[in-house]
Amino acid sequence: MLTLTGEKLYLRALEPEDLDFIYEIENDESIWEISATQTPYSRFLIKQYLENAHQDIYEAKQLRLVMVGNKKENIGLIDLFEFDPKNKRVGVGLLIAKNEFRHKGYGKEALELVCKYAFKHLQVHQLFANIAEDNEASIKLFESLDFQQIGIKKDWTFTNGKFKNEILYQKLS
Repeated sequence: MLTLTGEKLYLRALEPEDLDFIYEIENDESIWEISATQTPYSRFLIKQYLENAHQDIYEAKQLRLVMVGNKKENIGLIDLFEFDPKNKRVGVGLLIAKNEFRHKGYGKEALELVCKYAFKHLQVHQLFANIAEDNEASIKLFESLDFQQIGIKKDWTFTNGKFKNEILYQKLS
């Protein structure tokens, strides 16, 4: 079985054709809190980003993959970020783009696939995730795949006029 292929979906690199999909996600104000975004992105900037998305994870220190369902529909994105080959660690985050695809097992399968990929091909010792304390769906997802809570960043994000804690999760190989 291929590392980035599961039963419900597969993970693939970004393509120029993903411009509209990325544009829609990056300009959805309802998820700006998750992505630490404060301003909209232009199509021009996203096009430039896609043109440079070919960079190797060792060069860019990040990798964004598209989750694609069996019917060839784009489900969401999963990111590896802050890749640190010396210390053998990488962060992971994911987003299911539309409500219709949430709570159907896509996120779990994508996270399983990217964990296997990171441990096998990037040879990391650990993956970590930063999750807002009120993001119950993500907490449940990451804990179901043996990510352990290792700390709380107090008053880490300021959203809608109040501070929120962020929970740091870690999974060791």
